[in-house]
Amino acid sequence: MPISKELLEILACPLCKEEVRLTSDGNGLKCVKCHRVYPIRDDIPIMLIDEAKIEEE
Repeated sequence: MPISKELLEILACPLCKEEVRLTSDGNGLKCVKCHRVYPIRDDIPIMLIDEAKIEEE
């Protein structure tokens, strides 16, 4: 089951507190400000700074 719109609306980057958006492949959530990508495992977003990868636009 993919992440719901309601959940996406309330999730924020734990580092900079900005909005996160689903990546194009659907395997992560990317912060609009710091460009960290938080992985999604078993339909659960892993919102830990240590688990994120920094990705440029």
